[in-house]
Amino acid sequence: MNLPKVITDLVKAQDNFDSTAYTNCFTETAVVFDEGKTYHGKIEIENWIDKANKEFQATMKPLGYSETKQELKAEVSGNFPGSPIVLTYHYEFENGLIQSLKIV
Repeated sequence: MNLPKVITDLVKAQDNFDSTAYTNCFTETAVVFDEGKTYHGKIEIENWIDKANKEFQATMKPLGYSETKQELKAEVSGNFPGSPIVLTYHYEFENGLIQSLKIV
């Protein structure tokens, strides 16, 4: 699968539970929408992913990527009810980094 480098980096960081590397995939002003909550900027994003990594230990297995829709479908496995599940990650990019991420 031909993924943008920043998405490959994000998946690798997630699978290694590396909150700092995950956060480095985002712009300074990025926004993340997940489970009905919104996280603004790198500090909030790092706090969100660090907490999620500790609580859920989720890993991602990419299943498909649409360049035109800028979305990744991935099987996510971890310590949460219903694991594994398939989630869709909708991205907006800016200068090779993620400016917006919506997880549904």
